[in-house]
Amino acid sequence: MTALQRVHTRIWLEEPEPGNAFATRAAYCHGYDVYGEMLGRARWVEMLFLLFRGEAPEPAQAALLEDLALALANPGPRDPSVHAAMCAGTGGSTAAASLMAALAVGAGQQGGAREVFHAMQLWQRCGTDLAPWTQALRQTDAGVASIWPECDHLPGFDAHAERMAPLAQQLLAHLARNTRSLRGAWLASQQPALEAVAGMPLAMTGVAAAALTDLGFTAEQGEMLYLLLRLPGAAAHALEQRGIGPKQFPFFELDLLNDPAEQVAA
Repeated sequence: MTALQRVHTRIWLEEPEPGNAFATRAAYCHGYDVYGEMLGRARWVEMLFLLFRGEAPEPAQAALLEDLALALANPGPRDPSVHAAMCAGTGGSTAAASLMAALAVGAGQQGGAREVFHAMQLWQRCGTDLAPWTQALRQTDAGVASIWPECDHLPGFDAHAERMAPLAQQLLAHLARNTRSLRGAWLASQQPALEAVAGMPLAMTGVAAAALTDLGFTAEQGEMLYLLLRLPGAAAHALEQRGIGPKQFPFFELDLLNDPAEQVAA
């Protein structure tokens, strides 16, 4: 007789329905009865926290994660990941393709989830001490050997701006008032000093990295959550553009040196 094969996970426990091993009678997330105890009582961000951290959040932690989720829910059409989803949507691509486009473009080290990963590593290494931050920000090599190319700028900072974006500034100021936002409060107070050392302003990725680290997530978990939390806006914009169609979408124009249309006309 073949031994019963099991999926090993500490996150989820399912009780099968008697007589039907493919149907679930009860589901538990880190010991909590999802449909019997949590449904109708817990918020979505509390479920996210429980899934990733393995414990229920305190009220201040849930509020911090909810504020961050709201701020990141729609990066807007100027964001490359949302624009990628819009391109897919206006071209008639499937829902999955639109989301995959947003994930692919939003996963990188230029304002993407991988930059949040590196910024969270800085937080874990430097904490709320200005001296190690100063040393880390003055290092020219911000990356490590991996499948990713070397970072060409300091993670959590914006190499293409003269000052911190107003929306990122508003988010930082709001999150810093949360009692569990220790790094956020320190970042708000030390912003001028950090930007002077880095030679560039803070970015939204730096604010998000501080909040995710305050919530106790690892860099890997923060990277995954940053990808996840930004998908609602990409999805909504993709659906909107799908309805509008490609004729009103501002595709980039190319100046061709050997335009085939002109050659045919000639």
